[in-house]
Amino acid sequence: MPCLNVSTNVNLDRVDTSTVLAQASKTVATLIGKPEAYVMVVLKGSVPMAFGGTEEAAAYGELVSIGGLNPDVNKKLSAGIASILESKLSIPKSRFYLKFYDSKRSDFGWNGSTF
Repeated sequence: MPCLNVSTNVNLDRVDTSTVLAQASKTVATLIGKPEAYVMVVLKGSVPMAFGGTEEAAAYGELVSIGGLNPDVNKKLSAGIASILESKLSIPKSRFYLKFYDSKRSDFGWNGSTF
């Protein structure tokens, strides 16, 4: 049940968000080793945000997963998601934070129950 939630100050009105969502979903599923059918990606644009004292293009993300996260995987996820944001949204890799949460099964509801 990996869930990637990304907020950015970039306006997404003229962005092909479907491509961003698809690439992020595939990257998360592949690197964590979970079926893509359980991956959720949320992308919010035009969020008021400052990074390093400026309002230039920046983003903040959180990735929650039940298992599959570790220091090596996290580095690969950070690189993969940062590359997508840089190529599709022109957000420099140095202006993106990604927080990782490895959760317990009972912490997430799905299909009227919990995992």
